[in-house]
Amino acid sequence: MSERRIIHVDMDAFYAQIEQRDNPRLKGQPVIISGSPNTRSVVSTCSYEARKFGVHSAMPASTAYKLCPHGVYIKPRMSYYKEVSNQFMNILKSYSTLLQNISLDEAFLDITHLVHRNRPAHKIALQIQQEVLDTLNLTCTMGVSYNKFLAKIASDMNKPHGLTVIDYQNVDEILRTLDIGKFPGIGKVSQERLRVKGINTGADLRALSMSEMDTLFGKRGKVYYDRVRGIDYGEVVVSRERKSIGKETTFDRDIEDDDEVIQTIKKLSERVAARLNDMGLIAHTVTVKLKYSNYDTHTKQWTEERPIMKHEDILEYATHLYYELKDTNESIRLIGVSVSHLAKKGYVNMTIYDFI
Repeated sequence: MSERRIIHVDMDAFYAQIEQRDNPRLKGQPVIISGSPNTRSVVSTCSYEARKFGVHSAMPASTAYKLCPHGVYIKPRMSYYKEVSNQFMNILKSYSTLLQNISLDEAFLDITHLVHRNRPAHKIALQIQQEVLDTLNLTCTMGVSYNKFLAKIASDMNKPHGLTVIDYQNVDEILRTLDIGKFPGIGKVSQERLRVKGINTGADLRALSMSEMDTLFGKRGKVYYDRVRGIDYGEVVVSRERKSIGKETTFDRDIEDDDEVIQTIKKLSERVAARLNDMGLIAHTVTVKLKYSNYDTHTKQWTEERPIMKHEDILEYATHLYYELKDTNESIRLIGVSVSHLAKKGYVNMTIYDFI
């Protein structure tokens, strides 16, 4: 079997870039995709000009406004962004059907079968990058390597509109000097725990034994033991079954009134049920998520052996879960309703274990 060649493609500041493309007056401006700074919306993404002021995705819009009051705040147009994303993915599919889309603006592409002596992987990546620019007038950043983990790291190294190749000649140097915050999968909590122990780089991580890795990461210890050595066995997964369908909303103000919360649960349940119906699916589990005014987040779920598909059923279970979950000492900032353990309609006689 030939050595794999994987590309990780990441669109540059996707939503903001689309707005700048469609409105030339926004070129060079700090564009921030979010609701009004006077609401509780969060930043979906922002242009590189806005990032210079410390603005980043998932930041409250109010905080972004304090950092960048002269920014251009634009409400997201998700349906339009999805259309552009489909165009982007179609370009990638024209090169290889071994495509794993991670989000609207990010995907892995296995191009092993396209590579030969006169057509190395980096030239294919450059060709794709140019076609995205010519067709969509949008830039993307490419990472190329012999596995998914390294391709993902590579695409984060030279933004925007860059291309980085990680091969056997440079992999050790890159991984040894890489900050642990740049290792995909190591979140903020794990980072803090590692830094307290003096583990700040890949070299520090590589110095740990397998047993020390197990202590730090549990069952994923072996994964990080391999990855810090450039080893990753993950395949490009073409079709990923949807595991859940959910909707959530952040209130404009903290909510304490049960009636108002229940009305919101009703709307969310209707939207989730409509999505289930559109996809021809049934569910077996309903989950409610609450984020309180102090930003603590809690979830609770209910599983039924019989299929759940009507919004009335989702509402009934979600309401029950809300009353079990709510903290009378805290007001509510966000509420979400989701369903999981999904299956196609018609497979209703199977046990719930077939859907886990």
